[in-house]
Amino acid sequence: MKEELIYLLCQKSFQYSEDPVFRLASGQMSSYYINCKPVTLSPRGLYLIGHLVFDAIRDREIDAVGGITFGADPIAIAAAFVSELESAPIKAFSIRKTQKDHGIVKWIEGDLAPGERVAIVEDVATTGGSTLKAVERARSEKLEVDSVVLLVDRQEGGAENIRKTVQEVRSIVTRQELLAARLGGK
Repeated sequence: MKEELIYLLCQKSFQYSEDPVFRLASGQMSSYYINCKPVTLSPRGLYLIGHLVFDAIRDREIDAVGGITFGADPIAIAAAFVSELESAPIKAFSIRKTQKDHGIVKWIEGDLAPGERVAIVEDVATTGGSTLKAVERARSEKLEVDSVVLLVDRQEGGAENIRKTVQEVRSIVTRQELLAARLGGK
């Protein structure tokens, strides 16, 4: 499954240039750009991601999986769906980018209660900044953040930064694997 996911990411999500022509959210320039949404929103991508992420968290005894909308949403939903198929249900949740200012003011949407153990998911991690925001917001809602799963780790310090706050960080695919598949395929 992982090899097929790498293939899909290379076909639909990974762009490479020998020159750093891509501006990242951090403002840095890069030789490659990864937009996972064409894969995370495709039927085959959801199938593969759901199974791979569920496999990465199935041993963690967590109650729910989620992250900051929109990148984490299809990943969390796919993993939750697979968890039900595997008779080991894990709920999905979504963390808002801005706090809801009406009704019940909160950061997180989903069927969660304070004290539940959660895994945070992220589509692409560079510095880990958005993942750390997700961790902070989950903790502000009294959730116990057990682990983090990165769909793609750009291997630019993000996983290491996250480990300073959450010890268990797992990556499904790395930049090195994408580059090897992309450049090896030319």
